[in-house]
Amino acid sequence: MILDSLRNWAFYCGADSRLKRALEYLAAADLNTLEPGRYEIEGAEIFMKVTEGELKREEEASLEVHDKYIDVQVLIAGEVETMGWRERRECRVPRGPFDAEEDIRFFADRPQLFVGIRPGQFVVFGPEDAHAPMIGRGRIKKAVVKVMK
Repeated sequence: MILDSLRNWAFYCGADSRLKRALEYLAAADLNTLEPGRYEIEGAEIFMKVTEGELKREEEASLEVHDKYIDVQVLIAGEVETMGWRERRECRVPRGPFDAEEDIRFFADRPQLFVGIRPGQFVVFGPEDAHAPMIGRGRIKKAVVKVMK
């Protein structure tokens, strides 16, 4: 897991990586003007989903994991979004099978820790990270860039 401000995006990039291209895109985009939906960046290798929604209580949030994609999550609007985290290898209680089409599996395990991000900050979750997004109070707008590993 990586947590930082978008202004520091270049620190996390190799010379020519998909993650670098995703972070460059986020840093250059006017995220406030984007409507909810899917945005193609580099086809199936890098794409973005912009969503709006109500945050939920910690008890209602499920940990999720992905096999093929790294998540770069950015809060666009709202006060703060809290996300739970736990090492994937420590998850023991699956909530159903892995959905290969959606690249997701949910777990009933509780997060080990919680982090909060504010608008303009980002968090990166790799396939080794179980994460529970959308925790808190209020309504938010966020972007999730899916980067093929």
